[in-house]
Parts: sequence; structure tokens; C-alpha cells
Amino acid sequence: MTATATLSTSEIPGLKLVHRGKVRDVYEVDEERLLLVATDRLSAFDCVLPTPIEKKGAVLTQLSAFWFKKFANIVPNHLITADTAEMPEPIASDPKLAGRCSLVRRTEVIPFECVVRGYLEGSGWKDYKATGSVSGHSLPKGLMQCDRLLEPIFTPATKAAAGHDENITGLEFKAAVGAETAATLKAASKKLYIAAAEYALEKGIIIADTKFEFGIDAEGNILLIDEILTPDSSRFWDAGKYEAGHAQPSFDKQFVREYLETLDWDKTPPAPPLPPEIAEATSQRYLDAYYILTGKAL
Repeated sequence: MTATATLSTSEIPGLKLVHRGKVRDVYEVDEERLLLVATDRLSAFDCVLPTPIEKKGAVLTQLSAFWFKKFANIVPNHLITADTAEMPEPIASDPKLAGRCSLVRRTEVIPFECVVRGYLEGSGWKDYKATGSVSGHSLPKGLMQCDRLLEPIFTPATKAAAGHDENITGLEFKAAVGAETAATLKAASKKLYIAAAEYALEKGIIIADTKFEFGIDAEGNILLIDEILTPDSSRFWDAGKYEAGHAQPSFDKQFVREYLETLDWDKTPPAPPLPPEIAEATSQRYLDAYYILTGKAL
């Protein structure tokens, strides 16, 4: 089954809504399982836009499922299935939910973003310009925007419930989660990023940076959770057009951010609606990324 039309907000009779995030609605299936519904909502500058992006939620769900399966040998993950036909009712028979749901194991979330950067952009670029370092990593002088780093760096961040996540140093991360857990998460994050970046580059996409989230299951195992290596959690660049020194053509929502920067908007709610052509072009970028990386049309 494939997702139909757009979905801005989900409603599932009989299931308890646990959390409604910027993009995902989380439901309790039972004591051991949750249902994640990736809507077509899009947030920029920490504001949810009123214009949904068609098929975006399905791209996030199915691309994450692709990576979860591909890298299950690197670190175990929480996904049970992303096939709604295999899910209990009323999920299985609701066409609005098809393609955009993940049935997952319940975990206690570790409240940090495990960010890995292979290129210098975003908040990393801002920190470098201000201090010459990123999250405690001292970098060479004279680097340009979007320069490739000599090797990927691990730059954890706080996971803010509202507002911006904040970059922290490895020492701060270790103090918060413990030395053993910090080492495990750092090693797993870097290994995942390197494997994904190598694979994506063969397909013509540069994964400039990405973030991972982890949780601990009832048996005490660390699992990879949420979404991974999507246009919402990563910067995807066109490798054929890459050129350091300026912002890059991307397959992610940077396209929307750049449009919003042209408006007279103070980046506080309510966010302005997107013109149809901007929404359609954004949807196509998400679909293109999915096709290039998986070799399949959504």
C-alpha cells in the first residue's frame, strides 16, 4: 500500500496518543510497542508550517526502514515493521496511514542527538566561524563553508523539547550519559555515518551530516530509534554539483528555509503558508532522494 494525498494530523480510534511532535504522532499500541506516524508536516526555524508536503511522511518512514534493514548488523534498532498490512487494526485498513507508519519497540529515550559531521555547514559552520572549533573539536584554520573535514567528527547536542538543540562537547556528553554509554553511542554513530556516506556517494548523494537517536529497551539493550538518514535528519547534497565555499543544492528542507529567508517573517509562529510551486518542488526533492538512494520509486 502507498500513502494517499497528504496527512497533516492523524487520528487513530482506540489508540492512546502519547505525543504529537513537529512531524510525528506517537501512539501506544501496548506496553511493549509504539506506533510512529510520520505526517506531512514540515517545520522550519522551529515552526511547523501550515502547508503539508505531499508524501513527505511516507519518504521519512520508508527511507528509515531501508536504512534500518541495511545497517541492522552495525547496531540493533527498534523497528518491528513499516508495512501497515502487518499492523493491527484499525491501522492496517486505513489508507491515510499506509506507508507512513512504523511499529516499533518501546524504549527509554536517551535525550541527546548523536550528530556526526563530515562537512562544515549549519550550526557547525557558525561555531567554527566564531571559535575555530565545533563541539570541542579544534579544526584547521582557513576552512570554507561546506568544506569536507579530514575525518567525520562526533558533535552531540541536547535534545530540546522546544526551541533549538544546543551543541555540547564530548566531555559534557560523557558526564551526562556515562563514559561507557557515551563511547558506545559515539562509536555506533560514526560507524553508521561512514557506512551510509560511502553508500550514498556511490549513488551521487553527499550526506554532509546527520543525527541519530538511541533508546534503551526493557532488557537494557541500546537500540537505534526514531528516523535515520532522512532528508529531515540529514543534509543531502547533489555530489555532482558540490563545490565548497557556499551553500549547496540539496535534497532536504534547506530549499524551504531559503525561500522563507526571502520573506518579511520574524521566524515566530504563525509560520506563513508555502506557495504551491514551493511545496511541490520540496515534495519532489524528498521523492528524488528516496529514489536515488533506494533505487525504487515510492
